[in-house]
Amino acid sequence: MPLNRTLRAAVLAASCLFSGAAFAQTPTVPQTATAPRALGSPDAPVEVIEYASLTCHHCATFHNEVLAQVKKELIDTGKVRLVYRDFPLDRIALEAAILARCVAPERYFPVLSVLFSKQEDWSHGKDPVEALARIGALAGLSRPAYDACRADKALQDSIVQSRLEGEQKHGVESTPSFVIDGKTYKGVLPIDEFKKAVEPLLPKP
Repeated sequence: MPLNRTLRAAVLAASCLFSGAAFAQTPTVPQTATAPRALGSPDAPVEVIEYASLTCHHCATFHNEVLAQVKKELIDTGKVRLVYRDFPLDRIALEAAILARCVAPERYFPVLSVLFSKQEDWSHGKDPVEALARIGALAGLSRPAYDACRADKALQDSIVQSRLEGEQKHGVESTPSFVIDGKTYKGVLPIDEFKKAVEPLLPKP
C-alpha cells in the first residue's frame, strides 16, 4: 500500500480512538499551539504527567502497546487525567512536536498516535520534515501553516521550556517518564505497574 494511503488509514484509525471531529485547516500559527494537551476529565482525582520525545522508541512502545489499555481502564472511566508534555531528545523530535501542536487541538492525540506508530518511517527517512509535512497534511494542516509554525520562535521556546521544566522540577532525565503524585517513574510502565502507581491515590469507595 502506498505510504500516503497507509498514513491516511492510520490517521483515521487514531481518530476513532481519540475523537470523531472533522479535519480542519490551520492557516496560521494557532493560539492554542502552546496550550496544555491532556486526555481525560479535568475533574479526575489523579493527574499523571507524561514526558516523552517523539523520536524515543520506548515512548513509542508505551503509546503503541500500553496507552489504549490505560485509556480504557483509567482515563475513560474518569479516574485519571493524562497530561502530555514534550521532552524532545533531538531536533527531529522538536520538529515533530511542532507539527503535532499546530494541528487542530482535537487532532493532537490522533496525530501523536500516528507519529509513534509510524516513527521508523518518518524519523529515519531521507527528509523527516517532508515526511512530517505529509502527516500534517493528512490531518488538515497545510504546508504554509506548518512552515509558519516551524518559524515561530515562541512555539519552539515553549516546547524547549517543557523539557527544562521536566528536568528542573521533576528530575526527568530520560523518556518516557511519568510524574504521579510528585514521584517520577522512569521508563515504560506496563498497565499493571501503571495501575499500581495510581490506584492508591483514588478515592476509597
